[in-house]
Parts: sequence; C-alpha cells; structure tokens
Amino acid sequence: MTANDFLTKMRDGEELKPSQQIMMIIRLSIPAMLAQLSSIIMQYIDASMVGRLERADSAAIGLVSSTTWLFGGLMMAAGIGFTVQIAKAVGAKQDARARNLVKTGLICVAVFSVVLLTAGAALSSVLPVWLGADDAVKGKASAYFLVFALSIPFVQLNHTSVGMIQASGNMRVPSLLEVVMCALDVVFNALLIFPSGTRSIFGLEFYMPGAGLGITGAALGTALAEAVVSLFLLWFLLFRSGVTGLKRGEKLVFSMSDIKRAVRLAIPVAAEQIVTGSAYIAFTRIVSPLGEAAIAANSFSITAESLVYMPGYGIGAAASTIIGQSIGARRVDLTNRLGRLAVFLGVAVMTAGGAFMYAAAPYMISILSPDPEIQALGARILRIEAFAEPLFAASIVATGVFRGAGDTVVPTAVSLVSMWCVRIPLAAFLSGTYGLPGVWIAMAFELCVRGALFIILLFTRFKKRAAASRYIRE
Repeated sequence: MTANDFLTKMRDGEELKPSQQIMMIIRLSIPAMLAQLSSIIMQYIDASMVGRLERADSAAIGLVSSTTWLFGGLMMAAGIGFTVQIAKAVGAKQDARARNLVKTGLICVAVFSVVLLTAGAALSSVLPVWLGADDAVKGKASAYFLVFALSIPFVQLNHTSVGMIQASGNMRVPSLLEVVMCALDVVFNALLIFPSGTRSIFGLEFYMPGAGLGITGAALGTALAEAVVSLFLLWFLLFRSGVTGLKRGEKLVFSMSDIKRAVRLAIPVAAEQIVTGSAYIAFTRIVSPLGEAAIAANSFSITAESLVYMPGYGIGAAASTIIGQSIGARRVDLTNRLGRLAVFLGVAVMTAGGAFMYAAAPYMISILSPDPEIQALGARILRIEAFAEPLFAASIVATGVFRGAGDTVVPTAVSLVSMWCVRIPLAAFLSGTYGLPGVWIAMAFELCVRGALFIILLFTRFKKRAAASRYIRE
C-alpha cells in the first residue's frame, strides 16, 4: 500500500493495525527525509565551495546565517496557518474549502514576503555591525544578506507551496523538486562563485566559465535555484494536484474566519521563530568575539550537524500531515498513538545519526574546510553535540505533532524557556572559560532540556486534549 492508501483508509474511518500505522508514518517520512538530506548535501557543497575561499568568506556567511534562519522561520510561520487548515480540510473531505485556502494563503504570504524583503534590504548594511563583525567580514556579510533579502518572495513561495502540497498528502513531488533545487544550486554556484579556469574532477581536466563573485555568487546561486523550483512547485500546486488544483467555476472567496484562524495559528509560530531566531543571533554574538576560526568552525559544524537532524525535520513534516488529517477525519482513536509513534521513530533515526556523527566528526568537517584549525575545533564541538541528538529528535518531531493538531502555543513556550533561560545564559557563562566548546556544551544541554519538556507535554497535554477531542473541536 502507498502512503496515500493509508491516508485514505484513515479518512474513511477504516481500521489501521499498529503495523499499518507505523508503515504510514515511515512511507510519508521517507520522501520528506530524502528532501531534507538532499538539502543538506546542497549545504555541504555550498559550504565546501565557500570553504575553498578565504577564511573571512566563511566567517561572513556564518555571521549572518542566524539572521537568515530567523527570516526563514518567519516565512514558514506565515504559511503554516493555512497548511494546518488545509490538512484538516482534506482529512474531512472538504476539498473545495482546501482549494480556497490554497488561493487565499498564496495571496496573503505574497504580501507578507514583500514586507520581509523590504525589512531585510534595509537591514543588510547595518546587520554585520550589530553582530560585531570586523572590517574584513562586514562588506562581504552585507552583500550576501542583501542578495538573500531580494530572493525572499521566491523562498516564501517555496516554503508555502511545499507545505500545502504536503498537507494534501503528497510528500513525493515536493521532495523530488527539492532534490532538483539542490542540483541547480550546485550548478549555479559553480558558475557564479569561482572565476573562469581549468577544473579537475576524477583526473579529468576541463574548462569552466565562471563569474568569480565569491560569496555573493553563492547567494545568487541559491536564489536562482529557489526561484526556478518555487515556480515549478506553484505550477504543480495549482494545476496538477488533484486536491489543491484549480477547478473551473470555483471563485476565490476571502473567508475572514479562515484568515483569522490562520493568523491565530501563525502568530505563536512566528513568536517561536522570533524567540529562537533572536536567540541564535545572540548565540552568534557570543561566538563572534572568539575570532574568525571560531565563527567559521561554528558555521561549518552547524552545517555538518544538519546531516543528522534534518531527517528529524522530515519525520516532523510527515507527522504534521498525519496528525492534521487524522484530526480532520475525527479519528480520536489514532491521533495520540500516531503522535507518539512519530516521535519514537524520530528518536531512533537521530540516535543512530548521533553515533555516526561522533565517529565521523573529523571527516565531516574536513569536507567543508581545508583549514586545520577549523577542522580540529569543528570536530571537537560536533562530538559534544552528538550526545544531544536523541532528545533533539524528540523536540523536532513533537513540534510537528503539535503543529499538525493546530496547537502552536506549546512549541513557542518551550522554545522561550529553553533558549533564553538555559542556552544563552549558559553559553555566555561558559564561553569565557572554555571558548567555542563551552558554547556548544551549553547548546547540547539546552537541546536535552527542550526534548525532555516536549516528551512530558506529549504524554500529558497532547494526550489529554486528543482523548477529550479538544483538538477536533478546534
């Protein structure tokens, strides 16, 4: 049976055996996990290309990366208010309402993306100064962030289209297109980062044209890849998807109740992203005085670690779809059980990933940078982080479970407590004595605290609300 077959059985009220429930989660998770892994491979290649440039280039990207994550989180929040409602509408077999939500959501997020673009462009010149960059890094970081800001409408369209297609139960198409985006990113980067010259791959030499734009070329390459794939995603969403595709005779109806509900769902997620994003920026501010090597090692290690935690985000995306549709189908009998199964699967996958990261840490960093100092420091902090991966997985997947249920308050509250009451104070305290390893000890400890809090809430708040059908009534 395919993943859609399992979802159809769930929507039709048919019995799903425990083994079928597990297979449904796995089959929905695999495409999303592959998409996340392909995204990580893209980041690895990007980082490896930039790592061959000057140390200041790597430091410039690492400096603004926390701010690009914050903007990315806000874009995700803007779409989630609609994707949660679409999943519930599909689960309830209200396809016409789901299509109306798609059209309304696309218009709303387009307006929001223009606001973000304006804010990002205005910030680009002053952001590196606020983050404490030295003169060698400021100009490069500013140029990189400006290109990112100008690409925001396409990034927003990408995030929202992927979420809407996944909410309909189709995980495969977004995953395939994300893989295509990775391939395009590699090609565009190769053409834009380096100058024209002779290249050698597997002993074969050939001439490759290039623009020689450095890290600005890296930003442009990623922006072009996002633009191309986002347009394909939009085309599939509106013209090829059986559930969300446009239908003749159906006119757009701006339902204020749907828009208000989307805002209510999005505001806590946006608040969570602001809480975590601003904490990441503060985290970067703690790291930046430690020097270019520390900034670069911190950035490369985050990229390296993402190979382990991004599969968790794939499982979390699948969990959001499954929980949203199970609630829409009023399957009280399944909602709580599916949430726990998804979390257990995420923990298992990322525990194995953590063990791999501990063993392969030196090699993972060596791929990204040829600098011996960065390699040694990066491998050391990756091995610290490896011990946090199981509980980090619990927090990632549980976030997807709560969001699928439309409960966006819990992730915000947990992030606020763990990031600002644990990670930032502890990182500031340990950085003075232990440098970058002390900062990552603080991060690993905070991820364990966050995961433990999510597990407690999954077995208390989520279980009680699902059993009492409160999520369904909402």
